[in-house]
Amino acid sequence: MSALRHRRIAYSQTFLHSPQLVDRLLDRSGIVAGDLVIEVGPGRGVITERLASRCRQVLAVAKDPFLVAELRERFTHTANVALFASDFLCFPLPLTTYKVFANIPFNITAAIVGKLTSGASPPVDAYLGVQREAAERFLGAPRETLTAVLLKPWFELEVVHRFRPADFVPAPGVEVVLLRLRRREVPLVAKADAALFGDLVAYTFTAWQPTVGQALALVLPRRTVAEIERTAGISLDRPPSAVSFSAWLTLGVVFRAVAGERVMVVKGARARLERQQSGLQKDHRTRRPRSRGKP
Repeated sequence: MSALRHRRIAYSQTFLHSPQLVDRLLDRSGIVAGDLVIEVGPGRGVITERLASRCRQVLAVAKDPFLVAELRERFTHTANVALFASDFLCFPLPLTTYKVFANIPFNITAAIVGKLTSGASPPVDAYLGVQREAAERFLGAPRETLTAVLLKPWFELEVVHRFRPADFVPAPGVEVVLLRLRRREVPLVAKADAALFGDLVAYTFTAWQPTVGQALALVLPRRTVAEIERTAGISLDRPPSAVSFSAWLTLGVVFRAVAGERVMVVKGARARLERQQSGLQKDHRTRRPRSRGKP
């Protein structure tokens, strides 16, 4: 196995090879000449080069030091490309307005999306090459997911392109799409209600109960749960994934109004979930690859 192919496997990433395809994707994107754009996992620089020809500044972040060395040589005379040898999950995001366009490593998709969307300075627009199954989790399709319900109050999400395996080197064994996350100018949940909404959603999805009503009944009197259901006009006799996103927005408002001081029973649920996820992601990133040889 070649050294380059070994590194691709280690970083769970395949690379677009056609500048023409990248140009077509950028033509349809919201990226314009004055933009600062971050690229995660630039590979051999096919996307980097096309971004540099269109926008004000490109920040390309790659964990693989061998590829970074190649890119630095290639872009030595390209003034608007800055290269960083760094784990993107540790990379400080700009405090100014920026966008993202990247074919990201599949094995840390959730962590990358989490970093971009939950920090103090999220991008105004992001285009990410991801596995189709991952995109569906973020979109909440065909059923809502915990991740989707937590994202959609602040971001509009859509699949804007479906790739062919032949678009990549090496060809992936999974379906890949380009997922767009565009930050909403006006969030669907007020800033004052954001923490409670996140806690309610995180608690309900992770309570491991058959229905939303049963999850809430673990921490609230049944009469309060019944009043929430009646006031919201939403059946709680269904699993969290079967509650539509618009119904979750309604449920968040009604929960605060009806539960009163009892809303504290879900406080901290999202933070606990994020700590658990962070630990799992750290373990995954630091785990040594298993040998393919004999035991």
